[in-house]
Amino acid sequence: MRSELFAQDNLPQTSNERYVLQNPQMLRVGFGPDVLAAKGSMVAYQGNITFTHEGSGSVAKLAKKVLTSENLALMRVSGQGQVFFADQAGYVNLMHLENEGISINARNLLAFDATLQWDINRTKGAGIMGAGLFNTTIGGTGTVAINVVGRPVVLDCSQGPVYVDSNAAVCWSANLLPGVHNSMNMGSMLRGGTGEALQYVFQGAGFVVVQAFEWSAVTPG
Repeated sequence: MRSELFAQDNLPQTSNERYVLQNPQMLRVGFGPDVLAAKGSMVAYQGNITFTHEGSGSVAKLAKKVLTSENLALMRVSGQGQVFFADQAGYVNLMHLENEGISINARNLLAFDATLQWDINRTKGAGIMGAGLFNTTIGGTGTVAINVVGRPVVLDCSQGPVYVDSNAAVCWSANLLPGVHNSMNMGSMLRGGTGEALQYVFQGAGFVVVQAFEWSAVTPG
């Protein structure tokens, strides 16, 4: 049989690296050590692979998942073989952490090494205006695969304040302390507003990744 489907680009990528982009919207992971992945993100696998629900690991983490909008649902992937991950044709990007961390929106998290530490935390520095803003923090040494809607932009926060819609912020350096900026004025409020009243503001040595899409708000619980 002949078809453009059988082009080399569509065949499984071969590499000595464990995490490989099969294409810009699909990740291939070789096993090995366990991986934690977003539930439902597996699209195919080869080999002897098992998928099990990954609990919160502590009562504190479980309470945070229940009480916040950071609905982080993970599965543990174990075995020998290779697994392909994707989520709604989002663009996959790999981040290799070396004893460092990121704060990430759970809806942008695709997979990461199970040896990395993770937790759910209130957005640092957001203050009282940031009530209800929670993110997932991941730290240590290992690889994190993020899933971005559209092509992202990475902004350097050390060059001055960076303002980002909280629903478009994918992740940022864990050392950054975002605040919340209110750009609404009284005249705009009286005319119905713009829908862009509150943003994160980042300053310091670090980066923030922004996607070309704004997630809709999620109600806690």
